[in-house]
Amino acid sequence: MSLLGIHLTLMMGPGIAVPVPPDLAESLKSVSVTNNDTGRSGFSLTFNVGRSAPLDMIDYNLLLNPLLRPFTRVVVMVTFGVLPQVLCDGVITNIQLSPSNEPGASTLTVTGEDVSVMMDMHELPQPWPALSADAVVGLILLKYSQYGLTPVVMPAIFPNPPPPTESVPVQNVTDLNYINSLAARQGYVFYVEPGFAPNTNFAYWGPPHVPPPYRAGPPQKAITFNSGPETNAASVSFTYNALSPTLIVGTIQDSRTNVSVPVITSPLGKRVPLASMPAILANFPNVRVSMLPATPQQARRATSGGGGQAEEFPEARTAAGLDVAEAMMRAQATTDVSTDNVVSVSGELNALEYGDILRARGLVGMRGVGYSYGGNYYVKSVSHEISKGEYKQRFTLTREGTGSLTPLVVP
Repeated sequence: MSLLGIHLTLMMGPGIAVPVPPDLAESLKSVSVTNNDTGRSGFSLTFNVGRSAPLDMIDYNLLLNPLLRPFTRVVVMVTFGVLPQVLCDGVITNIQLSPSNEPGASTLTVTGEDVSVMMDMHELPQPWPALSADAVVGLILLKYSQYGLTPVVMPAIFPNPPPPTESVPVQNVTDLNYINSLAARQGYVFYVEPGFAPNTNFAYWGPPHVPPPYRAGPPQKAITFNSGPETNAASVSFTYNALSPTLIVGTIQDSRTNVSVPVITSPLGKRVPLASMPAILANFPNVRVSMLPATPQQARRATSGGGGQAEEFPEARTAAGLDVAEAMMRAQATTDVSTDNVVSVSGELNALEYGDILRARGLVGMRGVGYSYGGNYYVKSVSHEISKGEYKQRFTLTREGTGSLTPLVVP
């Protein structure tokens, strides 16, 4: 599918994705791809279907196509000029047929998720004796090399595993859930994103909001609004949530010394600052304060009570049975998560005017909206909506407060 300088390439296959045959490409009506900074990314392909030929009287022809079966691998690429970029690499998990009485209005829609969904299929008990968290993650990722995973595993902050004579950690959940729980215990994140070439992926396990080595560099091309011919955003909307920032206080009984030690989190956190007026400082002392979580339920309330998103693995933030260093790390991670989404921006880009792909998990500048909401933001999610003659990118950006830290946003 081509649209005014932008070329879409659809690749599918049972194991390795290859370009689809012409008849399948011609029936493609639209493509939707959503990339999130947390959790799995997804895609949706909509095809026009009909029953006009004699063989179609038996069934819809596309339903018989082996490429449109569950767990077929799908790669979507977009080329701006001469540079192809992979939007998604995943597998089909859902098929929806929508027949219509109107000629040419019947559609077949296949949806799926990135290849990390294959890590969430089986729950099998697996002991991991005397291995640090990063070593366990590396060994688990080796099992999925057929999906072109290149592990990018950062060293664990608390690498010392318990001696086998004391305890042996046992995995009783899926590989994906176990990797995510190990990440949360370190204040880390885990995600899989497409590589530079089709059928390749990076699997990142490490600190959040830190560009991995293969994504290091300056902010992406700026989003410009209300700036005459330089405008590339069709719409933007800003939301300020003053109830989101949360400080954690309390005491922890050190598991090594049995001494009770006070714990309080830093309002500055470990994130790279993006705003000159962080809400957690600008609104002090009117800042939410929560006790150090001792149970998963308390950890969930600490991160969602201010209107933020509840954690997927709140048990990793609890303080029971920890030494002081681990308790401080988990408490600070809870505060950092609460400040991430103070200011959120939603909007829409015309890809032809923007001239590039906006990537989740990176930084991007915002121009033309004034000092308070201008400057750099973290890209939380991007949805690509592609059809013949149209390519829109809907985005969500976040940061910890108002005010730009940069005197000038580079276009």
